Amino acid sequence: MLPDAMSSKKTSKSTQGMVWIPGGTFTMGSDEFPDARPVHAVTVDGFWMDEHEVTNADFERFVKATNYVTVSERPLNPADYPGVAANQLVPGSAVFTPPDQNVSLTNPLQWWTYVKGASWKHPGGPQTTISGREKWPVVHVSYEDAVAYARWSGKRLPTEAEWEFAAKGGKGNRIYYWGNELKPAGKWVANIYQGNFPDHNTAEDGFSNAAPVKSFSPNPYGVFDLDGNVWEWCADLYRPDYYSKSPTANPQGPTDSYDPDEPGTVKRVQRGGSFLCSDQYCIRYKAGSRGKGEVTSGSNNLGFRCVKEN
Repeated sequence: MLPDAMSSKKTSKSTQGMVWIPGGTFTMGSDEFPDARPVHAVTVDGFWMDEHEVTNADFERFVKATNYVTVSERPLNPADYPGVAANQLVPGSAVFTPPDQNVSLTNPLQWWTYVKGASWKHPGGPQTTISGREKWPVVHVSYEDAVAYARWSGKRLPTEAEWEFAAKGGKGNRIYYWGNELKPAGKWVANIYQGNFPDHNTAEDGFSNAAPVKSFSPNPYGVFDLDGNVWEWCADLYRPDYYSKSPTANPQGPTDSYDPDEPGTVKRVQRGGSFLCSDQYCIRYKAGSRGKGEVTSGSNNLGFRCVKEN
C-alpha cells in the first residue's frame, strides 16, 4: 500500500514563493486551435500562484516527509500488459531521445523512448540523478503525483482558466503570452526548441533541455516560466468541445474526459508547452492553446505548479 500523502501534510498557511493573481475577466481560448474554440469571456476570482514550477528540491522535501512513491516508480501490473514478458515489466517513463537524422514528424515514437528506471529522481534514466539540479522543475510526474504534492502543501492544481488568466498577465490577447514578437529585441524569452525538430536542437535560448526555474524574466504578474520549459498539469479533465458549453465564471472543466484521438483514455489538460515546442512541430506554447495528457503518464518535459485561495 502506498503511503498516505496527507499524513505529513504541511499546516502552514504561508504564501511564501507565491504571487497574488488579482482575478478578473479576460478572453480565453484561441481561434488558431480547434479545441480552444470558441474564444469566450471568462471571469476568475483572485488566487495565489507558485511563482515558478515545482522544483526537484520542492518535490524531494515532499517525498522525504511522506515516503510517497510516484507512478513511474511503482511496479507494473502484468494484467495491464497482456502478452508482455514479466522481465520487461519494469517501471519507467518517457524520455525525449532525439534521432540522429531528420525524420518524418508523423510518428512521435521516433523521438520518445520508454526508459526503464526513469523517474523524477532519475530524469534521464537510472544512470542520471537530480544532484546539482535542485532548481530544475521536477519532471516525470503524473497527474496523481501532482495532486498528492499539492494536497500535502495545502494547495491545489490550477484550473486551466486560472492558468491562462495568469499567463496572459493582464495584457489581453497576443500571439504569445509575452507579446506579438517571437524574439522581442532579438532575444529568446522562453525555453522552447530552436533548430530542426527533432534531430538538431541549436539551443539558441541557452538550453537544450529543461532550464532551471526563473532562467527567464517573469511576466507582469511576477510569475516565471509559464511558457515553455515543461508542460504543466491543470485540474481540468480534457474535452475538445468544452469551451462551447463552459461556464463564464470560474469554470472547473467538464465532468468527463474525451479525446477523439484516444477514445476511452482519461486525460487532463496541460498548459504552457515545453522545451520541445516550436513553430515547426508543437506550436502549443502560443497564447490560448491547450495540451492534454493521460493521467497516469509522465515524461521528462512534464511538470506542474500549484495555486491556493486567499
